[in-house]
Amino acid sequence: MRTLTQLAWLILFSLAAWLHGGQVLYVATGGDDNNGDGSEGNPFATITGALDQAQDGALILVAPGTYEGRIRLRGVFTSAPVTVRSQVPYAALLRHSETVITCYTGVGIKVEGFDIAHSGPSASPLVIQVQDLRGQAPGDADATRDITFENNIIHDSYNNDLFKLNNGARDITIRGNLFYNQAGSDEHIDVNGVENIVIEDNIFFNHYEASGRINGNDTSAYVVIKNSGELTVNRNFTVRRNIFLNWQGSTGSPFLLFGEDGKPFFEAEDALVENNLFLGNAANVMRAAFGIKGCRNILFRNNTIHGDLPSLAYAMRLNREGDNPAIENVNFYNNIWSDPTGTMGSSGSDANDFSDTLAADVASFELNNNLYWNGASDAPETADEVNPSDDSAAVFADPVLPDLNNLVLPDWQAQSRTFISGNTDIRAEFLRLVNDYGVLGTQSGAIDNANPQVAASEDILGQTRGNSPDLGAIEQSPCTLVGDLNNDDLVNLTDVRLLAAAWRTDQYDFNSDALVNVLDFVLQSNGPSDCGGGVN
Repeated sequence: MRTLTQLAWLILFSLAAWLHGGQVLYVATGGDDNNGDGSEGNPFATITGALDQAQDGALILVAPGTYEGRIRLRGVFTSAPVTVRSQVPYAALLRHSETVITCYTGVGIKVEGFDIAHSGPSASPLVIQVQDLRGQAPGDADATRDITFENNIIHDSYNNDLFKLNNGARDITIRGNLFYNQAGSDEHIDVNGVENIVIEDNIFFNHYEASGRINGNDTSAYVVIKNSGELTVNRNFTVRRNIFLNWQGSTGSPFLLFGEDGKPFFEAEDALVENNLFLGNAANVMRAAFGIKGCRNILFRNNTIHGDLPSLAYAMRLNREGDNPAIENVNFYNNIWSDPTGTMGSSGSDANDFSDTLAADVASFELNNNLYWNGASDAPETADEVNPSDDSAAVFADPVLPDLNNLVLPDWQAQSRTFISGNTDIRAEFLRLVNDYGVLGTQSGAIDNANPQVAASEDILGQTRGNSPDLGAIEQSPCTLVGDLNNDDLVNLTDVRLLAAAWRTDQYDFNSDALVNVLDFVLQSNGPSDCGGGVN
């Protein structure tokens, strides 16, 4: 029996093909790039073959199965992007012993709904790479751009990064994906020498044991944003509404890092980091939740950092590496730093540090209107440059966040195409993690205590914060959650609204009179009366 989630996705995928109206091309494991015409009865064999025949705005549907070999995302689609979609979510498996997907010259391509990984332990570096080689060609200065990866499971690199984004690419969106298990001293996402990048609504974690691998505690940050110096531009980053959890990396790395290579210039600039949920559920020691090396103009607001998080510094490490200039204009507003165990920053061998920051490494920063909770202990104060006492509007109170001791990891089971929680899609798993481990208790000291002048306008779930916003990533909802979209119960307002929002890039109007949508209808019929009804 299908769950409501599966039926909802089936409806949405069927509507996508029916409403598309443009060119629809098909790819299948039994297809033929030379003799196929891309019809459902005579499909292409590869995504690259379909892209070579695609027109602006085309929809490429990829049938279930395992596709071996490199996929080259190429073609220039400027009037309307081409969408490459797994016909059944996560049932099309993209595998290769080298880089699985490369995009060096593409413009206007969206990749959606795939399971993407290396084929085994002897693989060459990288699972996905997006870089600009268009701008390197004589007479062609227009960069590789307008590329989106959405709702994919990207996992198990056996050599280097899961996703490398570098060398002048721009206008790239990485949204709503599940990332896990990079290899060696590398990252889930390595962002290097690019411009206008959005990383949002993703889940980042590691669990090597679930993939039959050994955890070496040797990997680097989940996301690094830096500039190795090949190009002078590395700016305009948005990292929002993501979940970071289950650290299995080295003691020298954080969840999220700006700067790394010790260059004599600002390695990253003009960045917004907001509404992220950082969960300290693992016993492995990390450097800090967040790090900056030689960067400027970074705003870190309305994030929730919660859990034991054994680390050399609990909240942050702000420093210079090599020839880096001193950090400039970093601001921390309306965040929650909460260690209910009272061991904030303790790795078992070092003093409890809130931050590791030398005065000479930071030219300017502001810490204002954040919440600090260290259980039964006071928030730590050390000789470092950044301490809770630097916050003139500090809130010292219990945010009343959920216990993480029995956290259920978002382990994906490819054979049954379900998470161990029972969810069948990434968005539902995202919502489970937020609702189970990030929601404020009714007596939370974070409620209504954010400074609205510097608050994010929405929270991690897309809920409007209003005039009296809460601290941290999640706004206390005035609505009572009335069910779970994945149990054939009453429909949950937040689940449905966000299921709709996940498809906003396809420009469906869930409130339009032109098409009655079953999810919107159910919501308006059964939504709690105090929520006002309807989809925002």
